[in-house]
Amino acid sequence: MTTARNPRVGILGAGQLALMLAEAAPIVGADILCAGRPGDCAERVAPVLPVDLNNPHAVAEFSKSVDLLTIESENIDAHVLHGLPLYPNARAIGTAQDRLLEKHFFVDCGLEVAPFAPVNDLVSLHAAIREVGLPAILKTRRLGYDGKGQVRLTHPDQAADARAAVGEVPCILEGMVAFDTEVSLIAARNRSGQLAFYPLTENFHRDGILRISRAPSHPELQSLAEQHLAHLLERLEYIGVLAVEFFVRGTHLLANEMAPRVHNSGHWTIEGSDTSQFENHLRAILGLPLGSTDSRPTLMFNCIGSMPPPEATAAFPSIARHDYGKSPRPGRKVGHLTVPAADTAAVAFLESLLGPPRL
Repeated sequence: MTTARNPRVGILGAGQLALMLAEAAPIVGADILCAGRPGDCAERVAPVLPVDLNNPHAVAEFSKSVDLLTIESENIDAHVLHGLPLYPNARAIGTAQDRLLEKHFFVDCGLEVAPFAPVNDLVSLHAAIREVGLPAILKTRRLGYDGKGQVRLTHPDQAADARAAVGEVPCILEGMVAFDTEVSLIAARNRSGQLAFYPLTENFHRDGILRISRAPSHPELQSLAEQHLAHLLERLEYIGVLAVEFFVRGTHLLANEMAPRVHNSGHWTIEGSDTSQFENHLRAILGLPLGSTDSRPTLMFNCIGSMPPPEATAAFPSIARHDYGKSPRPGRKVGHLTVPAADTAAVAFLESLLGPPRL
């Protein structure tokens, strides 16, 4: 008699998102194999094979050792991903990895966005400044994250220096808009089309890096945000977890960007929801029913540069520590801490340690 084996999920990438996906895999009866580099942090909980993620042949060979693939970063060139058993699909990833394609997709889906224009050279940058206005942010179309690949312009005379600062690669110029706050919505869609939405999460950044997420937030905008994501998921024929970041302006939501993967602003769901974003992503791509997204008020604090020592948080048992096993480095996300919002003493302690929620 043959014993059925667990489905094997291959993750392209082996960083902290792969680590947390692998930690959720036993709940759904899946095995994880990561494509990355020796020493990547997912190696603590799952095997990691050395794979050049920019090499189509190497990725195709890796795919033969698993039943299906997913990603932890949208920065793998979409042409490498076509024709693979991949969830979400290569079209969705290709749209999300190019800011210009992403903005046009949002507009086509009827979402509001900040004014924007393409930039390919200094001449088109000056044209974009006239069209969009200043102040504005020049952003690389690809590969920018955590504030990287972005330059703020307040005067046309800064155009040449801004182009040089981003490496003179294809960009977009995005107008700066007055907004009340930033939120994100995380949703999951499985193979049968079942949808699940988490509560809107309010996000606070410093130096372009997410520092604190707090959920739930802005319940009056939850239905509107869910309508937007349901439309995006359907248009993309999407399977898996999708996160979309919005600027809140009164009763309006302006779409900023989307991530075709589990997302930093959803890390609080590990402790704060009945089913974490990581488990629901695996459920979605494996064709399983999605789990409940019922949630409790929770805060997540990113640890940037270094983790606070365990003894610093030991006095507060409600604080959940997630150490990614990364070496300390300025500006690097090395872990996160979550805490129930009801534990006001623990929240106040983390605010004093890592910064207040409004930065």
